[in-house]
Amino acid sequence: MRGLIMHNAAFLSRVGTCGLLNFNQTRNFYRILTSITNRPDRERIKEVGPERSCAEWLLRCGANVRWKGADNWLRDYNLLPPENMKNYVIEEIEAVEASIMTIGFDHFDGCKHIRRARFYHCPYFEDETLMTLVQKLKDSLEHLEISSCGDITDRGLSSITQLNKLKTLILLDLPEVKDKKGSYTRLTTALPQCQIDYKDLQK
Repeated sequence: MRGLIMHNAAFLSRVGTCGLLNFNQTRNFYRILTSITNRPDRERIKEVGPERSCAEWLLRCGANVRWKGADNWLRDYNLLPPENMKNYVIEEIEAVEASIMTIGFDHFDGCKHIRRARFYHCPYFEDETLMTLVQKLKDSLEHLEISSCGDITDRGLSSITQLNKLKTLILLDLPEVKDKKGSYTRLTTALPQCQIDYKDLQK
């Protein structure tokens, strides 16, 4: 028994010296795989159109979509409409712990009816991701919620000032935003028509 304990202690010691390296290697490996999943397929977009290809990407990454005029969310990739039906357009996005990345946001090109978007605890949702979202959807987005996305900083929030059609904005649990009051002031000044609920200010 003592020999087994000593063997396990030695094993744990070795894990301790290389565990962090292995963790980082694993994380980088999954990031590479995820980037492949996010990368736009230009031939596919040309084949089925921007709306369906965007829906395919979002569902593939674990997000949900709601078609314009639909009451229910589409959560299952296998329930996508037939490819020859071109009259479906995305109106709302719900990304909860979804693996969407900046490289995938080119899928939004040609999607002109997305009015609402919610992003919660998305591990790859960073400043560049938010800034790209703003550029892609600034002509249609009216409601935006970002919560528990730990890589968003003051810089990322500043880009939201370009969403001139925004009516409601909900922000919550964004620990890397350091100047919360300053960010809130910039947003309210630039978007006087928008109702902003920045819950972190209440803490």
